[in-house]
Amino acid sequence: MPIYNAPTKDIQFVLHDLLKVSEQDIAGFEDLDRDFTGAVVEEAGKVASEVLHPLNVVGDKEGCEMENGVVRTPTGFKEAFQQMKDGGWTAMDCDPEYGGQGLPYVMHTAAQEPFVSANMAFNMYQGLTHGAYSTIYAHGSDAQKQKYLPKMVSCEWTGTMNLTEPHCGTDLGLMRTKAVSNGDGSYKISGQKIFISAGEHDMADNIIHLVLAKIQGGPEGIKGVSLFIVPKFMVNDDSSLGARNGVACGKIEEKMGIHGNATCVMNYDEATGYLIGEEHKGMRAMFTMMNEARLGVGLQGYAQAESAYQNAVAYANNRLQGRDVTGAKNPDGPADPLIVHPDIRRNLMDQKSFVEGARAFTFWGAYLIDRAHKNHDADADGLISLMTPVIKAFLTDKGFEYATAAQQVYGGHGYIEEWGMSQYVRDARIAMIYEGANGVQALDLVGRKLALDGGKHVMAFFEMIKTFIKENEGNEALKKDFLDPLKAASKDLQAAGMYFMQNATKPNNALSGSYDFMHMMGHVCLGLMWARMAKAAMEALDAGASDTEFLETKIATGRYYMARQLPATAMHLARINTGGDTVMALEAANF
Repeated sequence: MPIYNAPTKDIQFVLHDLLKVSEQDIAGFEDLDRDFTGAVVEEAGKVASEVLHPLNVVGDKEGCEMENGVVRTPTGFKEAFQQMKDGGWTAMDCDPEYGGQGLPYVMHTAAQEPFVSANMAFNMYQGLTHGAYSTIYAHGSDAQKQKYLPKMVSCEWTGTMNLTEPHCGTDLGLMRTKAVSNGDGSYKISGQKIFISAGEHDMADNIIHLVLAKIQGGPEGIKGVSLFIVPKFMVNDDSSLGARNGVACGKIEEKMGIHGNATCVMNYDEATGYLIGEEHKGMRAMFTMMNEARLGVGLQGYAQAESAYQNAVAYANNRLQGRDVTGAKNPDGPADPLIVHPDIRRNLMDQKSFVEGARAFTFWGAYLIDRAHKNHDADADGLISLMTPVIKAFLTDKGFEYATAAQQVYGGHGYIEEWGMSQYVRDARIAMIYEGANGVQALDLVGRKLALDGGKHVMAFFEMIKTFIKENEGNEALKKDFLDPLKAASKDLQAAGMYFMQNATKPNNALSGSYDFMHMMGHVCLGLMWARMAKAAMEALDAGASDTEFLETKIATGRYYMARQLPATAMHLARINTGGDTVMALEAANF
């Protein structure tokens, strides 16, 4: 069976040495000292390794089963879910008014990573509930909040997000699910939704579905979409459960991965629903859930790569194959371990430098969300809006790539199910698709986010990099290996943006280069994270920190990323500069 140990030391490094959470002027951050965050992260890691990880392969092999409309989760899931509820893990950053602990979102993120690495399919049940909670919390009425949120915070009731229909995914303006007013403030919801994660299961007393539908007589297209609360069981005024609503699971999808999560076809047959927010403004409310979910999906990407990497390192140290070209390292054995070979080292360094950079990038994104929400900081809100498609798409593209790279370390054994590596690859694959396929994220970045508020936020990002370089250019230890590569990569990214501006009259030039731009920006973001982490590690060493091996390893890993990964920005820029003509050259019939 595969192994997993939560990288608690690195999580603590990101929280305190990089983000310096206890020093931030954000409500609740003053309580985040090393002892407190250490206790939370260590306990989360323990739950992940002892409770959730052993069920990962169980969920993969058993999957979910449906019989007579009842969906049963894999063996042990129900008991583990109860442990999560009892431990308060479902309520960390939720409002204390509804039973939450009121911790910052960055702490929720820090605890979620081990859970996702240990068992991604399982963690989706509470992850989707958290997103549904956030949507009702931001857009629901006071009565709706009081009625639904306390039991969603505790995960006595879980939540879902219902967007996709058989004939439309990204283009939600084509949806057919309809809402007809009952004249009493409620609506009859009718239609079919597909790919609904955690749509039906046996681990909660009720499921609160958030459903996009069109109110009859409303505007055409996306402007006519509204958002509704549709409970599986009707909820009485005292929060007790009433009759079964007109919503049912039609079937469970057979999937490539995340078998432990029930991905359902949901049928709504004049189910009673309640409008959230204003009529025809459903997408505004749903994006609250989707933006949070996209950061969580980016986390899924690197968290699966983290698990795969840990196993690849263990295998590379134990598997004897060939001899070191510079001389035997295991002279008493028949061969040396795989890890002596340069190409295996390259593979593992690719994985390690990505995962640690991605962790820093994601936690920084969570910090920006806290600053935006708790301090009502418009600049932070704009910056995280810019970064969200990059976090989601770049980290899931690369997470899948490096889960596959970890599988490669095993050779033929990586392709054999008994070693468990294929599950990481299969589970990671979905993260590139759901919550907005990665090509759509790239289009969103280039088509919408770069121009947001007149380009203010992307310019602030470039200025952030420029300022960091200028403030540290006298640091010779940092300059050559970190600042100079970051400066070059940032110039590549700015040149790509300038190309888009100069070719604004030819939109296909920008759209054809959007995917490359998204990857460029991802590399620059990780380059900035690595430069900051290297500075933090150097400062800790200068201050006499005891864990010199960890800090020196951090710096060496960062040097690898800057030297071997960050130069990819030049390749992406070269592609962008070719424009859209070669991409659009063929007629549809010639493919």
